[in-house]
Amino acid sequence: MRCRYRETVYRCGDYLEAHIYPVYRSATSRRKKSKPTPETQQRLNEKRAEGKFIRLLNANFGSEDLKVELTYSPEHLPETDEEAAKELRNFLRRVKRYRERYGLTELRYLAVTEKGSRSGRYHHHLVISGGMSVRDLVDLWGKGIVGTDYLQLNENGLADLGVYMMKQVRSTPFKRKWTGSKNLIHPEPKQRDGRFSKRQVRELAKDTDDRTEFDKLYPGYRYSQAKVVYSDINGGWYIYARYYREEAEFLRRRKRTSSRPRSCAGRTSP
Repeated sequence: MRCRYRETVYRCGDYLEAHIYPVYRSATSRRKKSKPTPETQQRLNEKRAEGKFIRLLNANFGSEDLKVELTYSPEHLPETDEEAAKELRNFLRRVKRYRERYGLTELRYLAVTEKGSRSGRYHHHLVISGGMSVRDLVDLWGKGIVGTDYLQLNENGLADLGVYMMKQVRSTPFKRKWTGSKNLIHPEPKQRDGRFSKRQVRELAKDTDDRTEFDKLYPGYRYSQAKVVYSDINGGWYIYARYYREEAEFLRRRKRTSSRPRSCAGRTSP
């Protein structure tokens, strides 16, 4: 089989993801394709879902937006998955109406619902548009404790938060692991073949801590990190690299010497 390397790039706000991987021409002789085991396929599906979730976070939210955790007091605990989903939808409708009433930007959100494996208690993890105080959110929730803070971005954007949120729901029975508003920006992949030879990919894969060559690949971006996977089956290298803009928002914020008070941090209960 002849191999060429394909590059798939996602631009997500201040961040860029680059996937470099081999693709193969069809073999001349027919051979039955091997199928991954159910366990392997599940891990692949989880990684794909996690990657998409992180890209949506980076493309749609910044440091003025909020992460929110909603928990239930004993008297308000949902008894079924459907009840928990309904409570979340109702909360988001109230938030949307509040924002419209006070002239705030249209609500954007990503949310996951966790069900405790031992306790069976539901709680919700969200990322939502900013501009609201913790008291606003407590009043709009009204079912228990609200934990909230501003988002904290770094060289990988909100990747750490995305991994954490998806980890919370990995073992949940929900068919859909997350839900999001319809107005989210969905980064589109851009693909091209032939930019990298097998030798070039092999050299990049040798040392992902050496940023010299990685920094040259995408002008205007700085290299953050990369993960490399080598396949013993096809002898191909798979590189998943992350970048951030040279003028990314989190860098500009780091340069500021003064800080302003923040009114939407902490945990508050009714």
